[in-house]
Amino acid sequence: MISLDCKKTALVLIDLQNGILSMDTAPYSTTQVLQTGSSLAAWFRAAGAVVVLVNVDFGADFGDAPRGQVDAAMPRGERPDDWADLAEGLVEPGDLLVTKHQWGAFHGTDLDVKLRRRGIDTIVLGGIATNFGVESTLRSGWEHGYNMIVVEDACTSVSEDLHQMAINKVFPRISRIVRAGELNFG
Repeated sequence: MISLDCKKTALVLIDLQNGILSMDTAPYSTTQVLQTGSSLAAWFRAAGAVVVLVNVDFGADFGDAPRGQVDAAMPRGERPDDWADLAEGLVEPGDLLVTKHQWGAFHGTDLDVKLRRRGIDTIVLGGIATNFGVESTLRSGWEHGYNMIVVEDACTSVSEDLHQMAINKVFPRISRIVRAGELNFG
């Protein structure tokens, strides 16, 4: 059990948005991750803690998409108008909203400023995909000096192998790893 200070801890949920929630994932379905993330958000709000909801948006014309030369580029093409919209019912008054244009939630956003101005030193993290948006945000949060906690059952990926590799090999080096029921506010 990890005890948290509600005045210094923020929940950051990555990419719980329509276009990503329609993907096939493992080891947890997107429905399970959304349910776990929503429950965590309600619990954080009830404690008076900060909730940050992050979505990714590259623009209708992909003008805001990363441009680097890679072997497996992100598929381009038309997306539904609501692709970048956060899941229905997820956002509550008082939540902080951050739109990113990369995998990670720190680069090119005001996330760090929003957290530091609120006295946050610990981030509890979940979302989709474990080894993309979550991992990139985790690494950057660690590099920014935050204490990082990943809620394993609030994350999922495009395959169980990718999820497990991140959870078991990368995340223990830069974070604590828990399940949703292993947190409390002290």
